[in-house]
Amino acid sequence: MKKDNLNPQEQPSKKPEYNEESGISRRNFLKSIKGAGLMTAGTVIAGVGALGSDAPSESIKDRTVGPEAGVVELKVNGVIKEITVEPRETLADALRDHLHLTGTKVACNRGSCSSCTVLLDGVPVNSCMMLALDAVGREVSTIESLAKNGELHPLQQAFIDHDASQCGFCTPGMLMSCAHLLQTNPHPTLSEVKNAISGNLCRCGTHPHIFKAVLEVADKQKRK
Repeated sequence: MKKDNLNPQEQPSKKPEYNEESGISRRNFLKSIKGAGLMTAGTVIAGVGALGSDAPSESIKDRTVGPEAGVVELKVNGVIKEITVEPRETLADALRDHLHLTGTKVACNRGSCSSCTVLLDGVPVNSCMMLALDAVGREVSTIESLAKNGELHPLQQAFIDHDASQCGFCTPGMLMSCAHLLQTNPHPTLSEVKNAISGNLCRCGTHPHIFKAVLEVADKQKRK
């Protein structure tokens, strides 16, 4: 039997697109993000109050970066440098392309080999996996910081003496990891040296020479 059509009063009502908690509708939310560019959804939601934020939209806008390049200050090797970077640029690219500190090498460009290792607030990091913007307000040290007044760092000299580099592409990252080890542990064991550079890949296989170089520097420090 054919069912009679429901009259307008009996038609099921559509679920209202209104969020009572936030006080906004789906339509107003979509309007609010129209033309938002590269602003994150979280920032937009906070701006319209959907997360219950009381922060004014102006302060959220001030924290939004991009999509265009902007001027930032980076403290690198003890010197504050002003550069213009895009939000997508990595710290490695900023160091090499903008500050011309080409000692930092980019090999795998995915955080697997640690050739791009620099110290961030004294801690080794893969600069290819970190945005330049995230280094603002922090201390960055590159391989160029090891030598002082034209004199090689003892570790650099030991690498030369023990032939601890071949192609040399991984050497800057190795040196930074080993320098951090000797700063935090002046008298490491062979096992501790191996652990310190376990994330640094040498495709030429010079690890035994590196171990000897680091242990020699540690031994000289012990005798001082």
